[in-house]
Amino acid sequence: MEPLTRGDYPKTMRALAKSRLPTFSKSQAKLVIDSYDFIGLNYYSSSYINGVSRQSNAKPSFLTDALTNTSFERNGRPLGLRAASFWIYFYPKGLRDIVLYTKKKYNNPMIYITENGMNEFNDATLSVEESLLDIYRIDYYYRHFYYLRSAIKAGANVKGFFAWSFLDCNEWFNGFTVRFGLTYVDYKDGLKRYSKFSGQWYKNFLKRN
Repeated sequence: MEPLTRGDYPKTMRALAKSRLPTFSKSQAKLVIDSYDFIGLNYYSSSYINGVSRQSNAKPSFLTDALTNTSFERNGRPLGLRAASFWIYFYPKGLRDIVLYTKKKYNNPMIYITENGMNEFNDATLSVEESLLDIYRIDYYYRHFYYLRSAIKAGANVKGFFAWSFLDCNEWFNGFTVRFGLTYVDYKDGLKRYSKFSGQWYKNFLKRN
């Protein structure tokens, strides 16, 4: 977010990517800085980051510029429970950490949590009624809200939160094999919709708050 908030890339990025990064004139930098109203953060999970050495014969790529790799385990222990997607491990405290980091590093901007959620596999052996019992999703959101509230109490300027997602939907390369929704979509019966337990809980949560 450095170009957006400060009009230039970090020195570390320039040192790693060199001439492949564009440069900004002072007027261009100002236009970029003045262009945003808030910072949007998508948060699903955290991970461990490990440093790696640059390979002398490797072709430069944005996938390897950072000289790191990502893992979700340390000493054989996972970061948390895993959802259906391999990149979602439950770590609610990470939401507070990234919000407070953004507050400190970017002069406490207005923040919206633009995506937060977890998924389960689309199990064709379950009935609709069984598929609505997503207690684990309620726990996921409850814990993330707890830590988000902690960040707000610490002064973070958080103005909104968007759960991902209102409906089960087509998930990138996973297609319809996983479900993110607070609302169940019956793909076998005219896309009828049923509120999951999490959807009912979320509705009541909003009414209380």
